[in-house]
Amino acid sequence: MQHTSSSGFILINKLPGPTSHTIINQLRRITSIKKIGHAGTLDPFASGLLLVAIGRESTKKINQFVKLDKEYIATAYLGATTNTYDREGEIQKYNYTKMPDQKEIENILKKFIGKQKQIPPMFSAKKIKGKKLYELARKGIEIKRQPSDIEIFSIEFLEYHWPMLKIKVHCSSGTYIRTLAHDIGQALGCGAYLEELERISIGKFNVKNSILLEKITDKNWQELIFS
Repeated sequence: MQHTSSSGFILINKLPGPTSHTIINQLRRITSIKKIGHAGTLDPFASGLLLVAIGRESTKKINQFVKLDKEYIATAYLGATTNTYDREGEIQKYNYTKMPDQKEIENILKKFIGKQKQIPPMFSAKKIKGKKLYELARKGIEIKRQPSDIEIFSIEFLEYHWPMLKIKVHCSSGTYIRTLAHDIGQALGCGAYLEELERISIGKFNVKNSILLEKITDKNWQELIFS
């Protein structure tokens, strides 16, 4: 049965595991609508808010949401690095001389606030000359990437028990949190990679108002959408 007249947005609370694309495919099956998109991907291991557009009219408007700033709760693992900058990659020990203390960490975090250039990671879906970077990275090819203009509005120190550092980041669209975790590790001199990530907001939309995919059915999905 085609619900062609139904068009709008759903806030999904993505659990760690599935890709953002998997969520979209499952929603296509539930709604019988092919035209579905999202406003910013989440890596498979990440969780949190996925803003989904359902139907032709809504997917046309999705670009308005892609550029909104975002908030994350991120946990960095200190004392090691990975080739992907997150826990999914090959872990490499980092030759550090000492564990940083809380004061050092807070001072370093302050240096990452503001407008800056950020080099996208090789393991990312960013395209260069039509090729996704991660496709090249998987073949062991590393190419020069142009830095992107990003802004980090705030970094809030939440918790630190070596080797885990938990922070809250409010940033512009296009910011790679795993690159931020990697760069923080370099600045601290101990290395770091992203262990956990939850997106808690996209613009004014908050994960508190989202729903788990497993609670959406072909009977109730139309009640959950908003325009």
